[in-house]
Amino acid sequence: MANDPIHQFQIQKIFPIEVGGMDLSFTNSSLFMVLTVASAAAFLIFTTSGRGLIPSRAQSMSEMAYEFVAGMLRSSAGTEGMRFFPLVFSLFMFVLVANLLGMFPYFFTVTSHIIVTFALAMLVIGTVTIYGLMRHGTKFFHLFAPSGVPPVLLLIVAPIEVVSFLSRPISLSVRLFANMLAGHITLKVFAGFIVSMGAAGGLSAVGAILPLGMTVALTALEFLVAFLQAYVFTVLTCMYLNDALHPSH
Repeated sequence: MANDPIHQFQIQKIFPIEVGGMDLSFTNSSLFMVLTVASAAAFLIFTTSGRGLIPSRAQSMSEMAYEFVAGMLRSSAGTEGMRFFPLVFSLFMFVLVANLLGMFPYFFTVTSHIIVTFALAMLVIGTVTIYGLMRHGTKFFHLFAPSGVPPVLLLIVAPIEVVSFLSRPISLSVRLFANMLAGHITLKVFAGFIVSMGAAGGLSAVGAILPLGMTVALTALEFLVAFLQAYVFTVLTCMYLNDALHPSH
């Protein structure tokens, strides 16, 4: 079981709860989602508690995160898009911290489960759709009929745009889920090689240096991927929110 690369993704009940035939148990996934929110909140509260005119190193990290997300949102959706900043910043911090927590041994990676990433993606697409309809009414559907397209071609372009819009939550969720899942499985496999070859002794133990080197390299790569996937999820969110603000563009 220790060398099983899939075991790390199994949902385990901590406090079994059943209400009206529905399983509402508090699981390891629930625990690490709570820890993710608590860790992100604690980091932001701790680093901004002083609010000095000359920021400390900790305060600078929070300000850099703020400006990083704000810059993405402004460049993708304009100044008007800053009304969505609390949502976008919360998503960025949640995905980033969840990815980083998953790098610790014996910790659970909540973003490696598609139900979690799909829920985040549906939150984004739901916000785009509801806000777009509330603000623009039926003009929101101009999103599926790009300006400048000849009427004859709209019969082809419009269905393609509809399918593209409906596929957004799928692509947004699968991209994050697949990258985190594949990376952690690969790490577990190479780590298993180290244990197996080391236990064999002799030349096999010497050969364990190779998977050890790969494990170290993959760990560094996974930390990079943890940040990149949070960035990709956030920048795509900003681009989709731009459609809610400017559906005719």
